[in-house]
Amino acid sequence: MSGARLVAGCAALLLAGCALGPDYRRPAELPSAPGFRGEAAPRDQAFVDELPWWEIFGDPVLVALIEESLANNRDLAAAVARVEQAGFFVGVARSDLFPQVGYRGEGGRGRTSENVPGGTGETTDLFLGALDLAWEIDVWGRIRRATEAARAELLATEAFERGVRLSLVAGVAQAYFELRELDLELEIALRTSDSFETTRDLFLRQFEGGTASRLAVERAEAALAETEATIPTLEARIVAKENELSVLLGRAPGDIPRGATLGEQRQPPEVPAGLPSALLERRPDLIQAEQTLVAANARVGESLADFFPRIGLTAVYGRQSSELSTLVESGSLAWSAAALVTGPLFQGGRLWYLFKGSKAEREAALQGYEQSILVALGEVSDSLVARERLGLARDQQARAVAAYTESVRLAQVRFWGGLASYFEVLDSQQLLFPSEVRLARLDLDRLIAFVQLYRALGGGWSLDQTPAPAPTPTP
Repeated sequence: MSGARLVAGCAALLLAGCALGPDYRRPAELPSAPGFRGEAAPRDQAFVDELPWWEIFGDPVLVALIEESLANNRDLAAAVARVEQAGFFVGVARSDLFPQVGYRGEGGRGRTSENVPGGTGETTDLFLGALDLAWEIDVWGRIRRATEAARAELLATEAFERGVRLSLVAGVAQAYFELRELDLELEIALRTSDSFETTRDLFLRQFEGGTASRLAVERAEAALAETEATIPTLEARIVAKENELSVLLGRAPGDIPRGATLGEQRQPPEVPAGLPSALLERRPDLIQAEQTLVAANARVGESLADFFPRIGLTAVYGRQSSELSTLVESGSLAWSAAALVTGPLFQGGRLWYLFKGSKAEREAALQGYEQSILVALGEVSDSLVARERLGLARDQQARAVAAYTESVRLAQVRFWGGLASYFEVLDSQQLLFPSEVRLARLDLDRLIAFVQLYRALGGGWSLDQTPAPAPTPTP
């Protein structure tokens, strides 16, 4: 049989060969639910499918911060590099499907012993220049299963990178909202401090005029001091939050620009979560978990193929001569070709244990995939319920703030009319301050629940997109 026919026959054998091991199919019995707990009626589409992130987080300053983080964050850059690395590993695994060609050159000098049969005791030279070829025919699909596993790991790494991107967008948004809430708390503390200072000065003037007691002055002074004590703590927390945001943005700690106030941040009136089954295609962590299962499934076939012989071709083509000057002459031509079959006979159970270990790895990946689905369903439900209940709590707290604000006004009117003591004024002011802070924190909690829902739903299909540049105004 000629060399061309041999190669053609081996290629046909390769194409006809089956890949051992189970082909991946998504498990039929995955954790599921007809709808999300906490959602009134499931819809085919979630709000993250309909809106890109720069429209969901409508504050232009926040959008600019998110863009900066996507461009400069070090964790995201590392994740992108890992995706590139995984892509190269796919090429490494796939390269074994092709003939491996190398070269070698040898030059040597030696003498044979006279005391052995055929020994002449002569000193001879030997020079060799040749091309080597080795080709494993993937009859059992070992290389194809290894390539399948590497390709699944690439997809899992891409999903991980998208998960890092999603976490970064959500992390910047949450930290920004927390910063704006601290700004609001500081504003409330400064405003309350001014109010207590005015009351303290009023009582002091009355005390000096002989119309009020020292007790009223000291009570007002204590209320003022307690409020002012919160200001340095809030200022320190604001700096710490700015530094946290700076790290996410990939820059040295520094000031963070502000946009809309906490109360001005947009709250979508309706947030449809979509169908639970859509999470499998949308959430990066679920995509990553499934591709990890795909890779583990492929490794079962790869380990099974190791039980069977490896069939391949080897060839050498070059020139050989005892004189370097005659190495290129036609008479120095040398070649060889051979078929090669190698296989295991006894390895102390090594292949068996590797095979059983790969099956255990697949089972662990399956359980991890199912657990990820349960966690995802729970996170969406938690965010939906939190957003709804926090909205109700916020409405009631706003009523309380309005009532306390009116009580402060009435207490001051009654005090100036001689119908109330200083106790009513101080008590109403001291009740208003924590009530305003609770309202600010409820506003923050609603925004965070919204961000967490956006993250729990997978961030939408537009996560990797960037907003179009603003049109240049015409003169």
